[in-house]
Amino acid sequence: MDFELTDEQVMLRDTVRDLLGRNYDPESRLKVTDTDLGWSRDVWRQLAELGVLGLSFSEEDGGMDAGPVETMVVVQEFGRRLAPEPLLDAVLVPGGLVAALGSADQRARILPAVAAGEKLLAFAHSEPGVRWPSAELSTAAAAQGDSYALTGVKNPVGHGDCAEEFVVSATLPDGGLGLFLVAADAQGVTRKSYRTVDGQRGAQLEFESAPAELLGAGAEAVAAAIVRAQALLCAESIGAMEEALRLTTDYLKARKQFGVTLSKFQTLTQRAANMYVSLELARSMALYANAALTDGTADPIIASRARLQVSRAARHVGQEAIQMHGGIGVTAEYPVSHYVARLTAIERTLGGALEHLQVLSARVGEYDQPEL
Repeated sequence: MDFELTDEQVMLRDTVRDLLGRNYDPESRLKVTDTDLGWSRDVWRQLAELGVLGLSFSEEDGGMDAGPVETMVVVQEFGRRLAPEPLLDAVLVPGGLVAALGSADQRARILPAVAAGEKLLAFAHSEPGVRWPSAELSTAAAAQGDSYALTGVKNPVGHGDCAEEFVVSATLPDGGLGLFLVAADAQGVTRKSYRTVDGQRGAQLEFESAPAELLGAGAEAVAAAIVRAQALLCAESIGAMEEALRLTTDYLKARKQFGVTLSKFQTLTQRAANMYVSLELARSMALYANAALTDGTADPIIASRARLQVSRAARHVGQEAIQMHGGIGVTAEYPVSHYVARLTAIERTLGGALEHLQVLSARVGEYDQPEL
């Protein structure tokens, strides 16, 4: 199997890297994340003009019909620059659900506007007190003639503070899981916005008989969307770990102690080498997850394998980056602390290392035992 990027994929990567690099150095990023919105609409517009926002949508839906590898390449660059724009939360996950389940009219109304950067979505699925991988839902849909009304609470909803329309999961009147479209300004919808530990934004949504439009029966679609999201979180983690490692090695080459640079101390260079090993193991698993998606396999076990290794690597790389920087590593002014914060937030999204280990360990009995 060829793991090298094609010329087109390299061009896409370099274009996104250049765009984000022009807009986000550590100082300018802090200014943007400290605004009420928490990200830049100007950068969002530029991403739309490049076709990045419609990358995964079909050409009929106003997109570029690109595959998982192209999306992985873009998200990895977001991780490298800690770009705060809600590509995953507002486009890839909810937009993918609309593309998978929506009628022709629903897709035509929503997806071209999302690809053009004119509409923001959010996927409201998680509920308070329910930890991944539990699929238990208390939000319920009640039939009202030809439409539905939703009642329940969703939290956390990534970038639900700025979304104009929500893709909401709820139990159907006759059982099963359904997905619904709910306008953010609809009657019966209340949202409480907050800032997350990594400087991004989230919201708690409360629905009280809120009018909703059925998107479709969505148990399988939600499961597949979560697998894709897991793979993309792996890709973002790789980009963040690459930059955290680069910052650390540059610091070891520049910082002096006892008259020599820290890179002259063998123990520190060995620890940096171990960080690199963790990064490469994580990169292999991220490629594995995206290769499976490229083959059309949305396997939650593969996703958990990748997330477990990437989560362990992220913790190792993040902790070592802080330790080898010393006190400066935890200051808000220095970028490495923000990379560690983002890696920590990703590790707790859609299950952490412990949850993924539990999922995998529960399946051990399904495998043949080797004969000694």
